[in-house]
Amino acid sequence: MKNYISATLLFLLVFTLQFTYAQEDTPFQEEVDRRAKEIDDSGWQKGSTVFTGSSSVRMWDNLEDQFPDVALINSAFGGSQAEHLLMHLDKTVLRYSPSKVFVYEGDNDINDGKEVTEIMENLDKIVSEIQAKFPDTIVNLIAAKPSPSRWDKKNSYLALNDLIRQYATSHEGVHIVNVWDIMLDDTGKPRADIFLEDDLHMNETGYELWKEIFTPFLK
Repeated sequence: MKNYISATLLFLLVFTLQFTYAQEDTPFQEEVDRRAKEIDDSGWQKGSTVFTGSSSVRMWDNLEDQFPDVALINSAFGGSQAEHLLMHLDKTVLRYSPSKVFVYEGDNDINDGKEVTEIMENLDKIVSEIQAKFPDTIVNLIAAKPSPSRWDKKNSYLALNDLIRQYATSHEGVHIVNVWDIMLDDTGKPRADIFLEDDLHMNETGYELWKEIFTPFLK
């Protein structure tokens, strides 16, 4: 009997440790959990419009103020790539039964050296999982933005945006939100006045431009 109890306790200990390590090894798990709790604490409703992805969406602090008539949830987590969003899709998107989803991924992927085809494969998986569970949900893929700090990767960003455009054209219920053009100055380079000191993330002026682009998609 004692041997049985000891074996059972050992099994439970090993299972608990494996579960704990698995959670710790999952990228962004702590941040995703923390953000989900913040959303739960503030309250939300099914059928909301979900904005998710990396820091360009996560740092859109006045998103709800800019669109006060729309039920919005911002579940983005900074630093993420498309593969990370796919890992956490249940907690960041699916549990909300969204009517619309806006996804910003690809920016960090390219900076990390990912090929645009690999990024599109993950974006396709994200869209497919969302629409498999919610066939009527509109998925809006946000084009990669131009930024001074990553301007040396301009061609890769343009290639990704072109693939996103083609994908949106050929898939029902999928749109591209083109934020690229409006963020360029008259010389075709990123506007200097719309970024924070890091030359990567946007300031309030930048998000005002985004509001202009996103408004038609939120009607």
